[in-house]
Amino acid sequence: MTNPLFVALDTPHLDDALAIAQKLKGQIGGLKLGLEFFCANGHHGVHEMAHVGLPIFLDLKLHDIPNTVAKAMQAVHVLEPAIVTVHASGGRAMMEDAKAAAGEHTKVVAVTLLTSLDGEDMTATGIGGSAHDQVMRLADLARQAGLDGIVCSGHEVKAAHKAWKDGYFVVPGLRPDHGESGDQKRTMTPRAARDAGASVLVVGRPITKADDPVAAARAIAATL
Repeated sequence: MTNPLFVALDTPHLDDALAIAQKLKGQIGGLKLGLEFFCANGHHGVHEMAHVGLPIFLDLKLHDIPNTVAKAMQAVHVLEPAIVTVHASGGRAMMEDAKAAAGEHTKVVAVTLLTSLDGEDMTATGIGGSAHDQVMRLADLARQAGLDGIVCSGHEVKAAHKAWKDGYFVVPGLRPDHGESGDQKRTMTPRAARDAGASVLVVGRPITKADDPVAAARAIAATL
């Protein structure tokens, strides 16, 4: 992949997503479509976004019993996404079935720990240890399950890459220098994440909410 920068189009409005995707096409490497977009627009919306001509990262974070996740993965197979996410906390069997049901050219990556969570949140939800420990545990489980890689914050990607040399690492929650963190708690700059081993860099609001999204994307891409 020549350009690892994917823009997160977190909007329920298809026309808005198409408009900004077309503007950014020359500055980014792909489009991330999450739950907000998919719940509002479904298969039709993804098909329309595919006409932009960029790889589609379908960030659905599937998490259910193995059979249900496998059937959901089969349901999105026709969309030919480049990347689909599942939750690593769904367990090895769920991840194995998700990978088995995915298309040949679709990378299945496991979400380890949301970048909106910190140590206090982990304790409140009954997860012991540090964020780093949790990510490494789930990364190992995802590798054993035969997945392509994981989603983690930039703070864990270096260690994950060291432990899983051929893994595929998606890093969200990125912010340019001096950018506002918003609801993200474990952030890093795109350049630092790339240097640490990230395969895909996901940036949303710093681009989509900028006064000039094209200039914002170009500025981030120039640091890479």
